[in-house]
Amino acid sequence: MSLDAEFERVSMPLENPFTIARGTQTAAENVIVRVTDNAGMTGVGGAAPSSHYGETADTVEAVMPDLLDAVERVGDPHALHAIESELRAVVEGNPAARCAVSIAVHDLAAKRLGVPLHRLWGLDPTDAPKTSFTIGLDETERVREKAADAVEAGHSVLKIKLGTDRDRELVDAVREAAPDARLRVDANEAWTPKEAVRKADWLADRDVEFVEQPVPAEEPEGLRYVYERSPLPIAADESCVTVADVPAIADRCDIANLKLMKTGGLLEARRVIAAARAHGLEVMCGCMIESNASIAAAAQLAPLLDYADLDGSLLLAEDPYAGIDLPDGEIRLAEQDRAGTGARPTGK
Repeated sequence: MSLDAEFERVSMPLENPFTIARGTQTAAENVIVRVTDNAGMTGVGGAAPSSHYGETADTVEAVMPDLLDAVERVGDPHALHAIESELRAVVEGNPAARCAVSIAVHDLAAKRLGVPLHRLWGLDPTDAPKTSFTIGLDETERVREKAADAVEAGHSVLKIKLGTDRDRELVDAVREAAPDARLRVDANEAWTPKEAVRKADWLADRDVEFVEQPVPAEEPEGLRYVYERSPLPIAADESCVTVADVPAIADRCDIANLKLMKTGGLLEARRVIAAARAHGLEVMCGCMIESNASIAAAAQLAPLLDYADLDGSLLLAEDPYAGIDLPDGEIRLAEQDRAGTGARPTGK
């Protein structure tokens, strides 16, 4: 069997500027990968690189030819373990780039068998948690408006980005606009350990569900300090990148938050989930701001999760790919029985 592979870079403007504690984003630079077999069947994947993890669209483009050569050398889209091992041997870093290829090959393998990826894994797509909808940092009144708009659109789980001297004001604004919503907060490493504990105390009074990554990932003892004193559960995101990180965070948090773009592939993502379960942790899957070319694959994993944060494509002005619908937070595959990840060009 022979495989042909190609990639293209796409720049996708956001509906609105999106701000977290580390900065503001107005567009998402993704790289789309396509792997085609000799019968003309094509698998699609996407890379959403993050400079926080040392990747950009430029670095993805730089390593992609070597990654695709590795896929073509293996030649069998069903040899998923061999392909992911070869990808890591060729490029040890660049997890988003490797993940795009992993998604495309999984998509192709499932399509060749004529089944959705969730079916290949033995999962029930209806057994998935609702995804949260993220409210980025902004002026207080604008944050209030965003929360009200999200509730009006049917979202009942909201995640609020924090990390400013207005955190209490922002949470109060969201809670006023969405009194019945489930609220989660994400500090993106912006707090000190003592500050995080103080803020967790008043966040608990506002019926917040949990706090995500309150302190820098480079401060593991700070994370432990917060975990041992917080009245709210703690989720580790930047502190949990690959499966090797799970044992180190097991006594420092309640929830392991994986992202496909951090793990480097779907097989590694499933290993993170299994390791987290083995260590007694709950599991969440998040995302970058990315196309359905990759988020559709994360949605296939959703039945394995306790929490989902897969709203990245909703922040785009326009997504070149369809695959999942999230109008009210329910993770609905656009076509439940569509083979592969379900990702397809918009309008097709």
